[in-house]
Amino acid sequence: MAHKLGVIGGSGLYAMEGLTDVREVRVSTPFGDPSDVLIEGRLGDAEVVFLPRHGRGHRLTPTEVPYRANMWALRSRGVRWVLSVSAVGSLKEEIVPGHLVVVDQFIDRTQHRASTFFDRGVVAHVQFGDPTCDVLRRMVTEAARSTGAIVHDGGTYVCMEGPQFSTRAESKLYRSWGADVIGMTNVPECKLAREAEMSYATLALSTDYDCWYEGHDEVSVESVVAVIHKNVAVAQQVVRALAPKVAGYAGPAPKAHSALAFAIMTQRELIPAEARARLELLLGEYLK
Repeated sequence: MAHKLGVIGGSGLYAMEGLTDVREVRVSTPFGDPSDVLIEGRLGDAEVVFLPRHGRGHRLTPTEVPYRANMWALRSRGVRWVLSVSAVGSLKEEIVPGHLVVVDQFIDRTQHRASTFFDRGVVAHVQFGDPTCDVLRRMVTEAARSTGAIVHDGGTYVCMEGPQFSTRAESKLYRSWGADVIGMTNVPECKLAREAEMSYATLALSTDYDCWYEGHDEVSVESVVAVIHKNVAVAQQVVRALAPKVAGYAGPAPKAHSALAFAIMTQRELIPAEARARLELLLGEYLK
């Protein structure tokens, strides 16, 4: 069976050469509407589902993004592999604007975001020591390197609330922690992907040096957007190279795909009927 790749990122990602059978799919979820319609299509024999994280036209702030609805919508369309394409600021001099980082760790500095599907009658604690999927991360790294871009294999992503950029003191603090890049969107996205038993990987596109680098121009929206536009073509190349790798994967199921097997703490007979119905997509096989 071919695997379906989900891609979350900017609206420009799905406007790529070679995408065929394109259709828009509107999805409703128990957690509200996702950021926008899903864009489904094919890259050769590979099925791909795109979701504009901020909505088409970039209408939603990082805090306003409906993360639970987004991840639920992808899972409801049969997606078990998710690539997050994200613009980030660099916290290290060697990660130059324009470089790619295939992230493997996160530090959560968000404050105002719902970060779990499991509440209101059901408690689950998924393992999260390694928040990205090693299997998918290896495929992303290979796909990224095939474009000729400079790729950093591994890195820690600090997720801040935003929408403002960091103060210089904050930026220097994150550097002292050993973090590599900073962004505003991948948490709780990565947590929800694990709860939804989906493999998750981040392709971080360095757009600027964060404000710690006093020899560099201060971060501005204009400078960030200019580099983002240059990065879109590279990100599209990565997706085109990645989709057939995911579609043709024939190895053992990644650990993420059974993350709930031993995570549900609530006694089965005490789970309310409403919660069972609401979470049927995720819990159905575990509540039989």
